[in-house]
Amino acid sequence: MSLHELRRKPGDTTEKITINLGVVDLGQIDLLVQEGFYSNRTDLIRTAIRNQLEKHADVVKQTVSRKAFVLGLEHYSRADLEAVQAAGERLQIQVLGMASIASDVTPELAAATIESVVVLGTLQASPAVKAALAGRIH
Repeated sequence: MSLHELRRKPGDTTEKITINLGVVDLGQIDLLVQEGFYSNRTDLIRTAIRNQLEKHADVVKQTVSRKAFVLGLEHYSRADLEAVQAAGERLQIQVLGMASIASDVTPELAAATIESVVVLGTLQASPAVKAALAGRIH
C-alpha cells in the first residue's frame, strides 16, 4: 500500500483546519507564494503536510496494520447495524479517514450495536447518534 492510497481522492470530503503561525513563518510563506513557488498559502501548507505524511508513511502503514484500522471511507447504514443487532454482535469501529453513520440510524440502534468508535479523521453522524455514543468515542 502506498501513501497515495491513504490520501483522499479528488472531490472527496475535506475538513477545514486552523493553524497559528509566527509572523516570520507566515512572511516566508507569502514570499514563496509571491515568487511563484506556490499558487497560494494553502497550496504550500498542503504540500508541506503531504511531504511530512510521505516521510512518515512506513510508520502510518505499520500502525494502521497493527491496530486493524479500516483505511478510507467506511459507511454504516441502518441495514448494516440492524444485521449486527440481529446477529447479537457489537461493532468496534476503527477508521483512518472517515466513518459515517447513516442519518436514519436511531440513537438507540447505534447504542445497541456500536461498542466503541476510534476515528482518526472525521466521524459523520447525527448529533443525536454522536450523543448516544459519546462515552464510546475515543
